[in-house]
Amino acid sequence: MITLIANEVSLAQLRDRFGIVRSTDPDFFRAKLASVPEITSAEQTALDRVQQNYLSQLEVQSLNEETVKMVVVSPLLDQAGFYRFPFTIDSEVSIEIQETDDNGMALIGRIDTLIVRNQLWILVVESKRSRFSVQAAIPQALSYLLARPQPEQPGYALMTNGGEFLFVKLLQQEAPTYGFSATYSLLNPGNDLYKVLAILKQITA
Repeated sequence: MITLIANEVSLAQLRDRFGIVRSTDPDFFRAKLASVPEITSAEQTALDRVQQNYLSQLEVQSLNEETVKMVVVSPLLDQAGFYRFPFTIDSEVSIEIQETDDNGMALIGRIDTLIVRNQLWILVVESKRSRFSVQAAIPQALSYLLARPQPEQPGYALMTNGGEFLFVKLLQQEAPTYGFSATYSLLNPGNDLYKVLAILKQITA
């Protein structure tokens, strides 16, 4: 049993304690995933609406965590089929994160974690004063993946702040090895949610 205090861990601590290393293989994340599934026209229409709703809200306010989950995360999980059998979603206790900006002011945020079938972790990053990058959730995501119940299988986590999406994969090789997907953004041309949904379907295929 691995005991981790996820909100206090850093990448350096994970490296020193568990020997975790980052892969230099550009194909590491995609390796052993199922073939890329097609996104249907109905799914594209739904994801376009999610993107439009997010951008509309972004014009008038900084989205807090509950708004992010309502506007972006929940409809994305619905399109991925995670609310239907055989999937189950469990919520974990929130983790508080705190950083200090250049002016010495504390920025306090939170990471909420959802677990899908103990294979996929979804971490929603939120800040009450200034949105944290999805990178703030990397140490916590890797902590959960190290403690997953089936370490012989690849583990995946999706980190999002509502506007950006980043996947991380952890594989037990000679040492626990991790690698990232590209970073997807709702501000990019087109709709990166198509790619995010395709990856979610690959992971859970």
